[in-house]
Amino acid sequence: MNMKMKNYSDKNLISFKEAPLKFDNGYAPLVEAMRRYKENPCTGFHIPGHNRGQGVYDDFASLIGIDALNIDTTDEFDNLGTLFPSTGVIDEAQRLAAEAFGSKRTFFLTGGSTIANLALAFALTKPNDKIAIGRNCHRSVLSGMIISGANPNWIMPKKLDDWAIYGSLDAISLRKCLEGDPDISLVWVTNPTYEGVVSDIEAISHVCHEFNVPLIVDEAHGCLWNFSDILPKSALKCGADAVVHSLHKTGGSMTQSSMLHISKNSKFDIHKVEHALKLLHTTSPSLLLLTSLDAARAYLSSSKGAQAINNAIDNALYFRGEAAKIDGVRVLNSKSNVRFDITKIFLKVDGLSGKRLESILELDFQIEIESASDEGILILSNIGNTKEEFDVLLAALRKITASNYPDLAYLEGIKFMPLTAPKVVMSPREAYFSKKERIKKEDAIGRVCAEVIALCPPGISVLLPGELIGEEHLPYLSDFSEIDVLL
Repeated sequence: MNMKMKNYSDKNLISFKEAPLKFDNGYAPLVEAMRRYKENPCTGFHIPGHNRGQGVYDDFASLIGIDALNIDTTDEFDNLGTLFPSTGVIDEAQRLAAEAFGSKRTFFLTGGSTIANLALAFALTKPNDKIAIGRNCHRSVLSGMIISGANPNWIMPKKLDDWAIYGSLDAISLRKCLEGDPDISLVWVTNPTYEGVVSDIEAISHVCHEFNVPLIVDEAHGCLWNFSDILPKSALKCGADAVVHSLHKTGGSMTQSSMLHISKNSKFDIHKVEHALKLLHTTSPSLLLLTSLDAARAYLSSSKGAQAINNAIDNALYFRGEAAKIDGVRVLNSKSNVRFDITKIFLKVDGLSGKRLESILELDFQIEIESASDEGILILSNIGNTKEEFDVLLAALRKITASNYPDLAYLEGIKFMPLTAPKVVMSPREAYFSKKERIKKEDAIGRVCAEVIALCPPGISVLLPGELIGEEHLPYLSDFSEIDVLL
């Protein structure tokens, strides 16, 4: 199919050497330092061993470009500063990020938001602590519980059955949970959901303050919110103690780079969090990733970044309006009685599962979407997308709904979005370190799971160590032939 794509002509591209350093709302100290590093090379006898691209497979070097290899280094060299403890321009960049997001302290991370969740669990919980957690949390939160030995008290979010996804987590459910167990020492919620459904974090924060329990918000998919009054209110402005942002998901930084914010009024000991990060984070952080975080912060804080966010919102509104006119296409919106991030578009086409629709778009129209589940697909209106690209997608949907695309038989009975309530037998840590055996999944019904089963995306758990396996789990295990269970 002939698709109209972005015009990446030479005039649209800016080489690293030509990239502007100054932004109208500030500057990017790490970008400036890396430019100096690139333009003033030293004779190096240190890691990385490829020595500015001299020892790299030629095809790989031509693929990513010598400029990228030239600045592929880690901290501690050429006066670039260190990450732990933060010094030099790295520390300056983190301070600017804290100012931009409104936090007391911001940490740059090169292990994704996963490392933030692991470190928060490791620093702030201990064996047998009780933590109130939404069941739609990312699997890294539960991995943190296994590390620390804390026990999750599950709060089930609302289910949007027509869409086969989780909805919001409400303050009423949280209140009941805290009233029912006064030993709960921490609340940990995910907002927005992967599909963009938004919970009332201000109300949740109010309940946490009432019970004097700190609040962590995994806001991995909401890093743009701080920079637009049209988008939902960031948890840092709603009273959360710590907030996790995946800048690489929608904020423009490179894949695997994230930020962890400790709020100005946080109850948490920042030093404990930093010590946990030291223990868990790589000791060779990529300056490419760290610099991309600094650049993303500078961009989002600038007028150009503000325009890009407005464009993403306008494109989302345009697409939503046009898609609603296509017979057979249904878009999750406010009529579904949910609050949502406008830039995350979940839709479905009558007669097609989400997975089937995803495959049609990819194979027949060369269009890649964010993800697909049982009922629908997730489309992101990003700061890098154009209106023309949404026109391409709209044309594809019009053609699909006007054609006779059959759903595929092999997808019948298979589920992709876990919406099962857990039956907990023992703590995740106890089960994880218990003796186990690997058996066929069909023989696992009635046994206790001994591994984390959570496919990405969206990383929501189907089963966790210590949970009873039932028949209802089998449709979610199509990619598994065997499972670890307790002996």
